[in-house]
Amino acid sequence: MECWKEKQVVVLGLAKSGVAVAKLLHRFGADVIANDQKPREQAVGADELEALGIQVLTGGHPDELIHPGVDLVVKNPGIPYEAAPVAKAIALGIPVVTEVELAYHLSAAPLIGITGSNGKTTTTTLVGRMLAEAGMDVLVGGNIGTVLCELAETARANQWLVAELSSFQLLGTERFRPRIGAILNLYPAHLDYHHTLEAYFAAKQKMFANQTGEDFAVLPYDQPHVRALADQLAASVYWFSRTAPVQPGVYVRDGRIYYADEQGTETEVLAVEEIALRGEHNLENALAAMLISRLAGADFPSIGRVLASFTGLAHRLEFVAEINGVKYYNDSKATNPVATSRSIGAFHEPVVLIAGGLDRGIDFRDLVPVMRRHVKAIVAYGQTRGILLERAAEAGIDKRVSVDTVEEAVSAAAMLAQAGDVVLLSPACASWDMFPSYEVRGSMFKDGVHRLKTSLV
Repeated sequence: MECWKEKQVVVLGLAKSGVAVAKLLHRFGADVIANDQKPREQAVGADELEALGIQVLTGGHPDELIHPGVDLVVKNPGIPYEAAPVAKAIALGIPVVTEVELAYHLSAAPLIGITGSNGKTTTTTLVGRMLAEAGMDVLVGGNIGTVLCELAETARANQWLVAELSSFQLLGTERFRPRIGAILNLYPAHLDYHHTLEAYFAAKQKMFANQTGEDFAVLPYDQPHVRALADQLAASVYWFSRTAPVQPGVYVRDGRIYYADEQGTETEVLAVEEIALRGEHNLENALAAMLISRLAGADFPSIGRVLASFTGLAHRLEFVAEINGVKYYNDSKATNPVATSRSIGAFHEPVVLIAGGLDRGIDFRDLVPVMRRHVKAIVAYGQTRGILLERAAEAGIDKRVSVDTVEEAVSAAAMLAQAGDVVLLSPACASWDMFPSYEVRGSMFKDGVHRLKTSLV
């Protein structure tokens, strides 16, 4: 695009999105410098960028990197705003954005933006599948799968571009405007990055900042603090609710799901028991996906077929195996107490919980009631093992075990479980104290379960 031609752009942080952004801006004629604080041998994509003629600086942030001649800084979403080059750019009045902002300017397709503390990936995946099932042309990316600006560059006006968006990504937007924007839920999270709950919520609300009356905002009626946003929004607000009839929107009544349009005309869609996903949190995800897809033009039969057949994604209440009457579930994506609480509550069976991970200063008191009702034993590991075992004791759980690895946790849980129980990895913490990602943590759990199964054959 002409607006970036001969502009001086600094891309902070390589990784997948940084490499994609640097290549894209280079193609459009920008003078790009890509910078990563990691040493050269760890800077993914550095050789590829240099082969294209893009300058790459690694091993730190040089003082001269940011100067008044820089027109734009595009930062990796995870880089904090306190980082020296970001803070300097802001002080100089240089725009600092994430690649999501660039994707908006590039895309000829209307955008669907989906955010929330929990359920983003499941809901985004459901929307993509519902639109495809309805015969619509859809692209899915963002915080899930393909970098959004890569999809946006070739997106067409007759497609939908569906994006999972984190608070980190949204915070770095200025003019981003989705045709349909959704907040699924808001719980305390990422306070190590945002510092305050108010700042975290404000980042999520940027989803709606540039919407107009021609756009749609999808909100959870069952969360009063999110419901209160409705009066501040220019977009047409639609609701989803497990607990109350809403208009316009989707809701549950007597075990069945209904859609009510702007005039209050009600359409029965399907029974809750027909949804393949397990748990109340996944019911909320299903309601949100149904509403978003309907607003994008999907028909109810297509929506229903997807809900009846979609059994979930890896690391999200993923069934792994049944061994001697004990079912093992991998919920490694549950990186905060709210997600873990909901996952535990999805089971009627007694739960042997495996939990623990990075210490972000959370006290986990909110887990005590659900542990008291559902958890028969706990196996804890990682930086938070001590406080999790304390909370388990408060919940009256007598069987409490501390281990050093996830592999040891699988063995310990197997010893504690009996036929009819569930062993659930639902850490309530980020993985970064021991693992590079929640995916690696979940895969190690699954490997441990499969080894256990093999050893008992």
